[in-house]
Amino acid sequence: MHPVLCYLVILKGQKMSTNKDPKKNNYNKWLALINIPIQMGVIIFLFSYLGNWLDQNHPSPKVYYVKVMVLIGVFLALYNVIRQVNEINNKQ
Repeated sequence: MHPVLCYLVILKGQKMSTNKDPKKNNYNKWLALINIPIQMGVIIFLFSYLGNWLDQNHPSPKVYYVKVMVLIGVFLALYNVIRQVNEINNKQ
């Protein structure tokens, strides 16, 4: 499995701890927020890479796969951000 995908699987499987210490809880919240742009970048990059691969291996005069795949990647990344921020807010 690709190292980036392993990293995403590990991050997805981790749960935030429910410590009573406010400094520790605040640190965990910031750590989760710092990972969000990294995940967005990885998702968009992987979908653009897939789009380029599709354009090279299955050329089509009407459809540019890279544009479609990047848009799908952006929407999935935004959905992931909204879901994670809501999850962080609900745990407060």
